[in-house]
Amino acid sequence: MKKGSEPNFKSKMEPRRSDLEKKLGVTFKKKALLDEALTHRSYLNEQPSSHSHNERLEFLGDAVIELVVTEYLFKKFPAKPEGELTSIRAALVRKETLSEVAGLFQLTDYLKLSQGEKRNLAKSKMGLAADAFEAIIGALYLDQGLIKSKNFLSKHLIPIIEAILEEKRHVDPKSHLQELSQAKWGITPSYRVLQEWGPDHAKHFRVGVYLEEKELGSGEGSSKQEAEQAAAKAALGVVESRAKGQMV
Repeated sequence: MKKGSEPNFKSKMEPRRSDLEKKLGVTFKKKALLDEALTHRSYLNEQPSSHSHNERLEFLGDAVIELVVTEYLFKKFPAKPEGELTSIRAALVRKETLSEVAGLFQLTDYLKLSQGEKRNLAKSKMGLAADAFEAIIGALYLDQGLIKSKNFLSKHLIPIIEAILEEKRHVDPKSHLQELSQAKWGITPSYRVLQEWGPDHAKHFRVGVYLEEKELGSGEGSSKQEAEQAAAKAALGVVESRAKGQMV
């Protein structure tokens, strides 16, 4: 970008930035922090800017989120062991959950991306949204401190813990599936490799999960273990619905 065009670029961004601040319920003192949080690395390859991309803010935001969530879980569940608290925290801060919260504010609509990233947005949207949310938290922390960041997360992220516990998202899919099927039918799910392909250094697997001889779902992964987890996740909805009714 030519130096002379920078003021014009900023003026065009101000209404969009203001719109996002309204959605977030936050008015940034240092607007450049919010601009940086919304700038993907790829954008600077095409449009050099006076500020950096958002990866450093993402790094900081990740740490802030983990601290706030850890403190909340520690105080909220004094009887839960460290292992379970860690699993709950992992379920809350994983990309799927953070992208869900980012979606409340349509963060990806405000991201500055290269044309290539825009074309691939459908495939990478979850990761971009989660990363942008972490960057926003990092920017908020630098702009207004830990208390403001904690209040924001307590309003928008922490409440999801209730759904995580109710839906047992913190339990890995294979364990959750086994628990459900054994409790209802006394059957342990079994897994079979249905297909594998690719060279030895980059194998890919498709695995099916079964209750007796009934296939409940299948999944793919770069290892058998990863494919089994994907298959179990696909099967959970089937088993949960059948657990409310009759035997398969």
